Amino acid sequence: MGSRKQNSAEAIKEAKKSLYFAKLNNCPTSPRKMRLVVDLIRGVNVELALNILKFNKKEPAERLYKLLRSAIANWQSKNEGVRMEDSNLYVREISVDSGRVLKRVRPAPQGRANRIKKRSNHVTLIVDSRTIAPEQSEQVEN
Repeated sequence: MGSRKQNSAEAIKEAKKSLYFAKLNNCPTSPRKMRLVVDLIRGVNVELALNILKFNKKEPAERLYKLLRSAIANWQSKNEGVRMEDSNLYVREISVDSGRVLKRVRPAPQGRANRIKKRSNHVTLIVDSRTIAPEQSEQVEN
């Protein structure tokens, strides 16, 4: 590995240390269905996102609820003594990538066979705290 590439890799590794994230790999839900639920909580306050996921009827919402709780736990492990409500946590970034595809065969008429693709996905969720500028906090109070 060249020195320039190594330096950039180390810089990326240092930047990741300040991120609070959780990953869900090989979730057996199609990425398209998962993105429908993910779009509901992107950029939303953590408390509101937990409520949205808790009361959503879609199947991926339950998995995302656990993933968000995991990301919050990762944040709390590095920020001991700080309350989640006071830090103004929000879902900074959430992405859904397609995972492995299981190929199965279903019988079709006249001795043929149809292929079924059972898709899976990878979800990465990053949690961060919003900092309110002093001027904005004064305007909110007035």
